[in-house]
Amino acid sequence: MTAVRHRLRRTLAAAALGLAPLAATAAPTASTATTANGAFEFVALGDMPYGPDAMSGPAYRRLIEQINDEKPVFSIHVGDFKDGVTPCTDELFARQHEHFQRFDGPLVLTPGDNDWTDCNRTGEDPLERLQALRTLFFPADRSNRSLGRRPMAVESQSRVMPVFERYRENLRWWHGDVLFTTFHTVGPNNNSDAGSAALRGEYLARESANAAWIRASFRLARERGAKALVFATQADMFRRVDSRLPLRLRGGFGTSIAGALVPQTVASGLPVLLVHGDSHHFIADQPFVDRAGRPIANLWRLEVFGDPRTHAVKVRVEPGAAEPFSYAPIWNAMSADPRR
Repeated sequence: MTAVRHRLRRTLAAAALGLAPLAATAAPTASTATTANGAFEFVALGDMPYGPDAMSGPAYRRLIEQINDEKPVFSIHVGDFKDGVTPCTDELFARQHEHFQRFDGPLVLTPGDNDWTDCNRTGEDPLERLQALRTLFFPADRSNRSLGRRPMAVESQSRVMPVFERYRENLRWWHGDVLFTTFHTVGPNNNSDAGSAALRGEYLARESANAAWIRASFRLARERGAKALVFATQADMFRRVDSRLPLRLRGGFGTSIAGALVPQTVASGLPVLLVHGDSHHFIADQPFVDRAGRPIANLWRLEVFGDPRTHAVKVRVEPGAAEPFSYAPIWNAMSADPRR
């Protein structure tokens, strides 16, 4: 275990007990402006809201208000905007779209399994629901804009790489010298073990698109002299076999993560942060290893809170710093507090 992982785990434990701020240094006053050294803050959240709106809606809307108060440069929702057993109706999709339009700043979504793959639990066709999700949240005529009240310009894989025209949800954008990219994976195993041939075929095609999009982002980062990259996706790609051993990647992520993101990160030498949800635990660490089992020093990951903990994470990015990513929870008083 690296010294960085030791330090991150100590600060996480202290934050959980309310003893110290999570980030290695005190978080500055939030601002939409980038500082003189290029530092800025964005917000990450996901796996919420779950259940009927009467139960989960007030706390979720309160969290959005708190995020608006922080004035991040943008926010990223890493999917699962509903639970896995609530029907995937057009009405529910519309309600969640309205929630995203409550964000004062730009909001970027990457879909989760509850949002379409698990819709078969309530008798709906996952592939039809995926198309409905793309139509509402990633319309073809607005694929160059994010969600939110003040959307920002983004690039969609569907426009940049026409051979992957259906993947309008795979987006990228710049903030200063940092390149952000979303790619579409879903828990628990990326639908690689789905019960139907059609869904397994969808998985293979989507992973091919993901890998191409990740590699394209690293090429663009090299061409434009990026100082760091941040990727966001829904799925927790790790399976926990033995707490004494390093985490191991699930088989459903062999193309996008093991085959593209990890080797590209090693080859680039640039600081890379991977943000994801799915497991509902707030974790910041460096769990990735190379083929020889050695820790990858320039690859970090952040897993965000999830239901029933309706909190978010403010991420501070300091391009050029030895440790360019630091984290501070946005605690929601209307939600369960893991520090107690």
